[in-house]
Amino acid sequence: MLMGREGAGPVIDSIAHEAGPPATAPDFRHVETWIFDLDNTLYHADSNLFAQIESRMTEFIAHRLDVHPGEAYTLQHFYFRSYGSTLRGLMECDHVDPDEFLNYVHDVDLSPLHPEPALRPALERLTGRRAVFTNGSRDHAERVLKQIGLDGLWADIWDIHTIGFVPKPRPEAYDRIVAAGGFDPHAAAMFEDTARNLVPAHALGMTTVFIRSDTRWSIQGPQVSATPRQNFSYEIDDLADFLQTIRL
Repeated sequence: MLMGREGAGPVIDSIAHEAGPPATAPDFRHVETWIFDLDNTLYHADSNLFAQIESRMTEFIAHRLDVHPGEAYTLQHFYFRSYGSTLRGLMECDHVDPDEFLNYVHDVDLSPLHPEPALRPALERLTGRRAVFTNGSRDHAERVLKQIGLDGLWADIWDIHTIGFVPKPRPEAYDRIVAAGGFDPHAAAMFEDTARNLVPAHALGMTTVFIRSDTRWSIQGPQVSATPRQNFSYEIDDLADFLQTIRL
């Protein structure tokens, strides 16, 4: 047994700390590209920021299509289920200008968002390239990242313009970010709070991490069938803690 002058404890603790995560920890040594969703992934869902965005979507539809708010809400969710995003449905069915929609729905109060002290160092320890992949706009992503203290960490921000307004979870969106980023999906990991958005990533060979929350958008989305869990490599509750414990 290895002993120090004050006993074995301090020596063993020091060796374990220097060795990093144990061999039983999740193995991410193959990952070169780290892909993170934005909303409810890089900040906690309990901030309710997405509730603001959802409310703005309903308002936009009501005003733009001149319908009652209740009808607008129903249409909003129908488009989400049928087209992958409310925006895509509005574009295809109502010829809405995407930037008009995005500018309106992302005009929200970011003050409920606060930096999570442990998350930035957890992201900084990742080896390789970090990217954000969002169905929102780049402007929204940059504003949110600055508000939560995660600006300056990203090699790429792939937004709805990058993917030609073909949203997650449409497989074409994932093909487009692979082409835009020039990366090997088998050497990539994707982190998401919306389960169905991990299905195409899993099909491409990415390591997939589902971040659980109690929002109705999480495991399935409004009136969408639950996503089979074989599409997730890992299910977690705390992103910062998980990133600090994986093998790199």
